[in-house]
Amino acid sequence: MAQGQQPDAESIPTGEEEDDSLVPLPTREGWWTTFVLYQGCWLTCPAVTSVLLVRDHFAPRHDDVLLATYPKCGTTWLKALAFAVANRSHHPVGGGGGGGVHPLLTSHPQDLVPFIELPFRHLHPLTALDALPSRRLLSTHLPHHLLPPRVDELGCRIVYLCREPKDVVISTWHYMNKVTDDFSLELDEAFDLFVDGVSIYGPIWNHCLGYWNKHVADPDTVLFLKYDDMMADPIKHVKKLAEFLRVPFTDEEVGASVVEEVVRLCSFEKLSRLPVNSSGVADRTGGRPMENSSYFRKGKVGDWKNYLTEEMAKKLDAIIEEKLKGSGLTF
Repeated sequence: MAQGQQPDAESIPTGEEEDDSLVPLPTREGWWTTFVLYQGCWLTCPAVTSVLLVRDHFAPRHDDVLLATYPKCGTTWLKALAFAVANRSHHPVGGGGGGGVHPLLTSHPQDLVPFIELPFRHLHPLTALDALPSRRLLSTHLPHHLLPPRVDELGCRIVYLCREPKDVVISTWHYMNKVTDDFSLELDEAFDLFVDGVSIYGPIWNHCLGYWNKHVADPDTVLFLKYDDMMADPIKHVKKLAEFLRVPFTDEEVGASVVEEVVRLCSFEKLSRLPVNSSGVADRTGGRPMENSSYFRKGKVGDWKNYLTEEMAKKLDAIIEEKLKGSGLTF
């Protein structure tokens, strides 16, 4: 196949029927369907297909910025913040002046910063991403080692947001209950899979470590953020985000409380109540229409305390501590 040529859907695994390229991969019953272990990462069959296409055919640009997250780690919030910060010269916020209605008031954050691997690329070619003007702000759930090789080669900058794993498992379980009609896992069953590392794009510790290690080696290329820290001091972290995106806030903007306005515009309370986010249905993955409101539940730090037993919490803490041992990364 010629470089850059999009393969036919019939020639790649779709997940709807068994394909020789997926047969050798380890499988396990996942949260809602069979998961396959591809290069150390648990994915669905269609997701593997999408990853292969993205690695082969997505064309990164040197000025691309990737927002990388493990699922249910504040992806929607990060998209909103990064979009507001990066585009405030065209779409002023608060004291920044005019500019009309801000896109975050009329568009879902998930649509303003598209994923590179979603919707599944055998159903939705990459041409839509190719057509975007530079500088592109893109997102991904892929672990670092599955990113297209050219991302590292070109020095594309990456913003990584992680979250306390106990909150992640609870958020994931609630999310799947909401968006999957036939989801039947009890919380303790979902928890057992999670601590075994069997969750979509998991294990979570490998996902975090991949970006953490890259951040330690090259902090100018990877900004590593923690959800809990951002919630505790959003002003500080939005300033840090702006500096990393090469659009630091000016003294005039700081004096006009633009940073505070960005935080307010992108807050859970503000975004979750907007009609574009609280109503309607969209299919952003490929074959799974979901309510726009499903991306907003609580966004609270420590909500796991309402669901996990002390024994469960200690078990997950011990596993995370062991897996991250010696890395310098802690939760």
